Amino acid sequence: MQELDELSQRFWAWRARQQPRTRDDIPRLDRPARWRPEVEAALAVQRKDELGAFESELSRIRPDEVPDRVDHRLLRSALARVRWENDVLRVRGIPRFWTDQALGPVFDALLRPGVDAARVGEVTRLLRAVPATLAHAPAALSRPAREFAELAVAELDGIAARVEACAQALGRIDPSAAAELGSAAAAAGGALEQFGGWLAGRLAELPAAVPIGRERYEWFLREVACVPLGVDEIDVIGRREYDRAVWLELLHATRNRDVPVPPLPADAAAQASTQARDEAAVRAFYTGRGLLSQPESLRHYRTRPLPAYLEPLLFLGVADDLTGPGRLDEDGASYFPPPGPGLPYFYAANARDPRAGIVHEGAHYQQLALAWRNPRPVRRHYYDSGANEGIAFYNEEMMLVSGLVDDAPHTRTLLCNFMRLRALRVTTDVGLATGALSIADAAAGLADRVPVDEATAREEAAFFAETPGQALTYQIGKTQLIALIADAVRVRGADLDLRALHDAIWVNGNVPVALLRWELLGLTDELPALDMD
Repeated sequence: MQELDELSQRFWAWRARQQPRTRDDIPRLDRPARWRPEVEAALAVQRKDELGAFESELSRIRPDEVPDRVDHRLLRSALARVRWENDVLRVRGIPRFWTDQALGPVFDALLRPGVDAARVGEVTRLLRAVPATLAHAPAALSRPAREFAELAVAELDGIAARVEACAQALGRIDPSAAAELGSAAAAAGGALEQFGGWLAGRLAELPAAVPIGRERYEWFLREVACVPLGVDEIDVIGRREYDRAVWLELLHATRNRDVPVPPLPADAAAQASTQARDEAAVRAFYTGRGLLSQPESLRHYRTRPLPAYLEPLLFLGVADDLTGPGRLDEDGASYFPPPGPGLPYFYAANARDPRAGIVHEGAHYQQLALAWRNPRPVRRHYYDSGANEGIAFYNEEMMLVSGLVDDAPHTRTLLCNFMRLRALRVTTDVGLATGALSIADAAAGLADRVPVDEATAREEAAFFAETPGQALTYQIGKTQLIALIADAVRVRGADLDLRALHDAIWVNGNVPVALLRWELLGLTDELPALDMD
């Protein structure tokens, strides 16, 4: 529908300027040239008025055809997300928001492989902007939650040295820029240290965090995520799936108890080489088993050794580059530290068998690259992680059951442990949002009941507390997808073409599953829960 396509084009151009920088890799946007995060209070007021104009315009469009109605609901979700960020979460009042807006763009600028002199210049520009960005923080942080401030303070401990280390590594790439880069890094590091010190000095006077509560949480699930489930039902799904995952992991571990654990790769080069081989094998497995098409135009998902300039900033997000709508001719990339003892949870898993990451992060790359080619422009954008993370998590178990890792007993056990983590994230998300769990309790639960290392547990709990509704997306999205496919068997019969169905899901992988059930199968039973006729 032309009206929706034109509105979408204008909205997403606006969103590329307005959307805050986050640590999640799926919602990343192609930003305008020389972009900086919008942090000025006056500009936030202006954007609120502009959002209201978009909402009014969308309300006047009344499509009739199902695909157009799906697109209309997607734009409604996108507009609701802006309200969620600004009016419910009030992200400007979260201390780590300011770290993300100040230093996060530097991390993001360094993710694309092949850093050259031009990119070093861009990083220098972004570092120069850090003090000006942070100058707006005190006015926005009149009474931040103490727990969120403590998280920011802990992250900023020693930040000047980390920024300096990043700059020194980049200076070796472009020695002619080293002096200017070092000056910008010193100013940025100093401003970040000062910001951390200012927060630390106020901790004793700050109030405790207040959960968003059930009513606003359910509004998010309905309006933004398009999940037709209530909080209690979601919580039960998480608990039941956790029990199932523990059982499956125990069965695999018992079966494999006498099988030696495979050694780590000899070095980073060996790990990258194994991953490249495995990625080709995974793609051949998709087609050979009739699971998912692999168009010739689809590039590859590659892993690379972690560059020295990225390592000091790893706390700022997922170290990968999933490309973008304007870079469909480039490979996706994910970075890893040198293989060795003491690696964090996910890095350790991928070091022993890169397929553990290929079937999730590699699925993200493929799903996004396919969706960026969707013939309907509205669907080329991110709306909620439920579909994206649901597909990737679904893909893990699909490949496990289909036999991809039959040659790797301990990888089978590991994938069941991944299930355990994703199921526990559901009850963690619900507990944090409703107030049943503190951040400390959530971290302790993740560390004890998966288990994951304490650093990973703390980071996950903190991120989920600041972004309610994100942690549950893996399990709930997967559960919805399984139900969709079961319904497809019922509606289409035994002759169901699973590969064709998967192809349709992947290319529409930004569309919430409840809306896909409507479009692909004609099922309307979940629409009333989404406030749709």
